Amino acid sequence: MKATGIVEVSYNIPSALQPLVRLAMNMRWSWHRPTRELFESIDPDLWSRVNGPMALLHASPRSSLEALAADGEFLARMRAAAAELDAHLQDSLWFERSHDEHDRADAETTGVTNRTATDPIAAYFSMEFGIDPSLPIYSGGLGVLAGDHLKSASDLGVPLIGVGLLYTHGYFTQSLSADGWQEEAYVAHAPASLPVQKVRDGAGDHIHVEVDFPGHRTVSVALWVAQVGRVPLILLDTDIDANPTELRGITDRLYGGDDEHRVRQEIILGIGGVRAVNAFCDARGLMRPRVAHLNEGHAGFLGLERIRERMDEGATFDEALAITRAGNVFTTHTPVPSGIDRFDKEMVRRHIEAGGDGTSLLCPGVPVDRILELGAEDDPNRFNMANLALRLSQRANGVAKLHGAISRESFRGLYPGYEPDEVPIGSVTNGVHLPTWAHPAMEPVIAAACGGADPAVAEAWEHADAIGDEELWAARNTMRADLVDVARAALHDSWRHRGLDEAQLGWTRRVLDPDALTVGFARRVSTYKRLTLMLKAPDRLREILLDPDRPVQFVVAGKAHPRDMGGKQLMQELIRFADDAGVRDRFLFLPDYDMQLASHLVSGSDVWLNNPIRPQEASGTSGMKAVMNGGLTLSISDGWWDEMPQEGNGWTIPSVETHDQGYRDQLESQALYDLLEQEIVPSYYDRDDDGIPRAWLDRIRASLTTLSPKVTATRMLREYVDGYYRPADHANRLMAADGDAARQFVNWTRHVAQGWPNITLSRALCDGAPIGDGTRVLAGEEFQICVDVELGTLAHEDVRVEAIVGDVDGCGGRGGGEGHGGEGHGGGEMGGMRDNDIHAMEHRGRGRYSTTIRTDRPGTFGYAVRVVPRHQLLAHPAETGLVKYL
Repeated sequence: MKATGIVEVSYNIPSALQPLVRLAMNMRWSWHRPTRELFESIDPDLWSRVNGPMALLHASPRSSLEALAADGEFLARMRAAAAELDAHLQDSLWFERSHDEHDRADAETTGVTNRTATDPIAAYFSMEFGIDPSLPIYSGGLGVLAGDHLKSASDLGVPLIGVGLLYTHGYFTQSLSADGWQEEAYVAHAPASLPVQKVRDGAGDHIHVEVDFPGHRTVSVALWVAQVGRVPLILLDTDIDANPTELRGITDRLYGGDDEHRVRQEIILGIGGVRAVNAFCDARGLMRPRVAHLNEGHAGFLGLERIRERMDEGATFDEALAITRAGNVFTTHTPVPSGIDRFDKEMVRRHIEAGGDGTSLLCPGVPVDRILELGAEDDPNRFNMANLALRLSQRANGVAKLHGAISRESFRGLYPGYEPDEVPIGSVTNGVHLPTWAHPAMEPVIAAACGGADPAVAEAWEHADAIGDEELWAARNTMRADLVDVARAALHDSWRHRGLDEAQLGWTRRVLDPDALTVGFARRVSTYKRLTLMLKAPDRLREILLDPDRPVQFVVAGKAHPRDMGGKQLMQELIRFADDAGVRDRFLFLPDYDMQLASHLVSGSDVWLNNPIRPQEASGTSGMKAVMNGGLTLSISDGWWDEMPQEGNGWTIPSVETHDQGYRDQLESQALYDLLEQEIVPSYYDRDDDGIPRAWLDRIRASLTTLSPKVTATRMLREYVDGYYRPADHANRLMAADGDAARQFVNWTRHVAQGWPNITLSRALCDGAPIGDGTRVLAGEEFQICVDVELGTLAHEDVRVEAIVGDVDGCGGRGGGEGHGGEGHGGGEMGGMRDNDIHAMEHRGRGRYSTTIRTDRPGTFGYAVRVVPRHQLLAHPAETGLVKYL
């Protein structure tokens, strides 16, 4: 029947239930189980079909809500949950308890007005945030990491502000065609249907900021906020009536569109994001944060806006750059060049558009040519967002120790004259948010391991003996059974979409065995992650899967980027294997991988498989989530696993160093099969008379207690606060402590750069005898290194003279060692030296410098002497690109 009219019926919640709205609008419910259970109890069936509390309230009949409003028991639970949220928002947590001492010390040094413990210490900019599927603004690991970052900041009381984009369609939902090809669909999400609220000014009006685009077109950006516990997440939206059609779509899709579309999105995130943070803080009476954290290079343009702000206050470009760099932190997440945004330089020039004076109309007063220099790379026609972010940030890090080393090698060209290990890029290994990713069945196990401490913030899980085998095995069986139920339902729905009738789908309700060894593998589908490595010998894999006495089952999930045809082909190859009637009960591909499906996969899998091409995995976090749920690791030694104690905590697939990728895949796949057949499967099925795999559980217990404290996001947040946010905030305070501080620093850098070519070094006698080739000393004795340094126009206070001592391996080998203010700095290729130590040489007057080296072990050692710049506002001398060797 055709409708003759349409009536919109809005949800209408009784006044007695208004606390539910406040609980729903703070996304702490996504990791606070009692609050989530409160909402689920409203209507369990409806809860399973909608996406989050606000969707539940919008879909609930008024009559049902009225009944709840008259239910005294429910109202008591609701009020208790609201009171608990209030207490969390007001509690004095880790950051507040350590804030006053740090802030007081900084104020004494800098003379800058103190900020309170609730004023944001940093704004955290990311292209995506994975808080919960009900806020669909994420695609994968980068976004989930960003979401866990904010959640853990809330748990620790770290006053951050998140900054991202409010995508109209978010990322795509994934389904499969009849022949196993990935299909994408985009669903529009109006802000009214999401757990976000308008950011309002004192008059109650919705706050907007503006960003200028080429052709004198101004984009109006609406500000929304999602409250993530104690942390506000500001989301920027261009899909508003004030904008012309072609500009409304800037925030349409995550990672969608061409390069021009991406540049526009990143301008909105960076330029618009800084303006949004300022407007938000001003509206709420907060001090603006001095620190900006760039989670990947997507937000690199924010540095230009921060420079413009300082120039508007009277600073020159170089002074403004120095102040901005002091307060910026950059985290790189990719070890491969293809993962970096690199744009056509002329396209970027067009978007930052020069006025008649050569400065940018996007950031008025900032010289266009200087902007292009900041993003320059080897290809003169490209603009590199990672280079831009590094040149705009005094502090930078990779997301695992190995990734930090790879990043120092990758970006060494930005720091001429310094060895790769000295490049000022440190590392903070990623972590995961325990309350989000731990299955309910694991909560008593984890509580026992933590000995009564709050597991969300515990720094050690030392009470392994308190975890009983029966309790641990029961938890693992519960989680595996849950995964089987979820997988069966997902496979059924997928095959309905692929064209089978209900009568043909009875087999989908019998796939998997809730007692069989279950291997999980879920990744973004890209070449280096090697989705199909397990298929290199399909007959051998089939034998492993179908062993009648010791069966193994694989559950696989993942998405390929819509434009990644190679990734889609790999996925189709795997799905065709999974479709085979002979193995389809034991090998499943589940479509539409998201946070909800991920939570079942990481908790229900007995073994978590990760087999990237080493060293192309930056960190990886799925395996961390599996560890917290009693899963064991089977991985190439890459990313986070590379730095962990591996023996007894999992299994490592030997990696092969070769440029022949086919040969590498062949050998590493055979090693994978060998580990499954010879170690993993026998261990899992080795049971005692009670049917319990005692040795397997001992390995789980060791993994839980040894690895879990190392992979929590609260550990990660503490490292960022103490190693990056507080030092960056302090450096920015120093720059701002005196109106002349930045000017004096810029003048010093120019003075040092001009005088550097005139520095000369020459060997000097130490106690009448030179140290040189052929010098012999006995182990346990001391020797001296002396050098005469002519500084020309520079002063002793401008430099640091260093002796670098290391083993000589005769082949120009590389080594690690300790260096300037960062992990792993100081080694590298230096005349065949390795395992280098850096010694500051003492000024003896009249240009003479010396140091005493204490020997212990015999061997052949080399040394080098150099001069590097020194200034209290330098985080690392490599920032200057100045160094002079003897």
